Amino acid sequence: MTKSLADFVNAALEHVEEISPEDAKSILEAPDQNGWHFIDVREADEFAEGHIPGARSYPRGFLEVRADRVHRKRDPWLEDRDRRLLLYCGGGHRSALAARTLQEMGFSSVRSLREGWTGWTQRDFPTER
Repeated sequence: MTKSLADFVNAALEHVEEISPEDAKSILEAPDQNGWHFIDVREADEFAEGHIPGARSYPRGFLEVRADRVHRKRDPWLEDRDRRLLLYCGGGHRSALAARTLQEMGFSSVRSLREGWTGWTQRDFPTER
């Protein structure tokens, strides 16, 4: 049986909690963001066009390498498996899939932004370039 993108996303969302854009904005505005870190899993050119203020760019295609504890191109910042990560992409699909992968890699506090960058910008929430 052939699976669609929706099948993969729905399977990921059985394990991944989504956060609404409004809740994400509240996190962004909270002191120290309540310990959460925004992770943009879109491609570098998408990130360069605009992103949530303070977000880190980890394109989904390279995320597992950066999060791996032994890969030579790992990012030590991602070694803390208890770090609170709020992932987002363009519409919420890539971030859901990436969040599920990070959970499988041992991350304990990973969420996905429902509606992604599209939902964020449609509400005229803060952005930066």
